Amino acid sequence: MRAVRRTVVTAAATAAALTALTACTAKSDAEDGDAIRVTAADDTCETSAKTVPAGHVTLKIENEGSKATEVEIVFPDDRIVSEKENIGPGTKYTLTAEVKAGSYEIACRPGMKGHGVRQKLTVTGGGTAAKRDPRLDEAVAEYRQYAQDQADETLPRVETFVKAVKAGDVAAAKKAYAVSRLGWERTEPVAESFGDIDPKVDVREDGLEDGQKWTGWHRLEKALWQDGKIGAEEKTLADRLVADLKDWQKRVGKADITPTSMANGAKELLDEVATGKVTGEEDRYAHTDLVDFKGNVEGAQKAYELLKPVAAKNDPALTGELDKQFASLEALLDKYRTDKADKTSYEFVSYDKVGKEQRKELSDAVNALAEPLSKLAAAVVVK
Repeated sequence: MRAVRRTVVTAAATAAALTALTACTAKSDAEDGDAIRVTAADDTCETSAKTVPAGHVTLKIENEGSKATEVEIVFPDDRIVSEKENIGPGTKYTLTAEVKAGSYEIACRPGMKGHGVRQKLTVTGGGTAAKRDPRLDEAVAEYRQYAQDQADETLPRVETFVKAVKAGDVAAAKKAYAVSRLGWERTEPVAESFGDIDPKVDVREDGLEDGQKWTGWHRLEKALWQDGKIGAEEKTLADRLVADLKDWQKRVGKADITPTSMANGAKELLDEVATGKVTGEEDRYAHTDLVDFKGNVEGAQKAYELLKPVAAKNDPALTGELDKQFASLEALLDKYRTDKADKTSYEFVSYDKVGKEQRKELSDAVNALAEPLSKLAAAVVVK
């Protein structure tokens, strides 16, 4: 779950946006002199160029503000075409993208909320599409089916959860809650690409925009674990959760998926772990964060495995490191299974029982994987 969402777009519009720009969160091979320097602060967003030719564009971002910020390349109607979240105060990041001719904006969003401060960006010329290894088309097709399968498998699990909520059975609802989220967590970047579904089903209370009604899993989580009761409003919200997820299920097949969006999505899933699960903020009432953690890692690994044949050809050292770090993180997660002999179980210890040093160990393992994973998108682009 991203910290905040704010744009409602159609699936078709999102697909057009993603087709127009393919982003990589790895370091660019462009020279610094060709990059657009973006200096973000608490109420300003300065860019060193307003016009660039079509093709690859690199943003060299520096956050000089006091808050974490998010920097995006967007169309004027707010369709996000590339972004980097959680750029901490005093830190830098490089974002490389492939853009076609058109009008865009570079947005800095201090605190990762609201419309942000924006600068116009005009991309001139026709541009050319990146070359693609034919095996990547197979990877995209398989990943699209994987995302659809996850949505299809989610609905029965959610219906079991909702049935318990509507029956007023708090214990049964608690038992069904975490596993009902797995398919969503595995494919969250695809779900987020639609813009309007995620704020309905997966927003936390502190991520609400002004005037936004709190709905979805986490609203029901609070009722079950903190309030300990289910009222008429919760039963209505349970029905709405099913309806919103059915909408997601119908639209998954229309998502625009590319090899680099798969790679970037895998990195985004690790970012989700780092900013929500490791901190214990995601499931703050249920403390089922390790189930979501596991789902995010599985989704990232699926995208990686599908892209691996091409990435291994282009950068064998990278895939060797990724294999190592995925295995290390999986082994660490296994330590927190309640039944360590059953590797297929999604029963994990309550996250409030995981101590400070253990959380640091998990965080270190996530960071060790995230760093090489940030280079995967570049490794699948044929130069």
